[in-house]
Amino acid sequence: MLVLTRKLGESIRIGDTIIVKIVDLDGRHVKLGIDAPKSIAVNREEIYERIQRENRAASALKERGVQNIANALRESTRESPDTKP
Repeated sequence: MLVLTRKLGESIRIGDTIIVKIVDLDGRHVKLGIDAPKSIAVNREEIYERIQRENRAASALKERGVQNIANALRESTRESPDTKP
């Protein structure tokens, strides 16, 4: 982990497109301004973790749905008699 010291109003750059600026200092709190392209998601850690949990849950739900459809199709083909003469 890189640890940097910055003063109020100073910035750091991440690559060519991301700027992180110290906007305010208030006791133990630091307010950051982040300038990044819209294609790059910028989230607080707790929000990122929640998004990841929800994505995993949605993926699992989708997988169960696909399995349920596959099982229903298998059963319907076993139950339906052959209609050929």
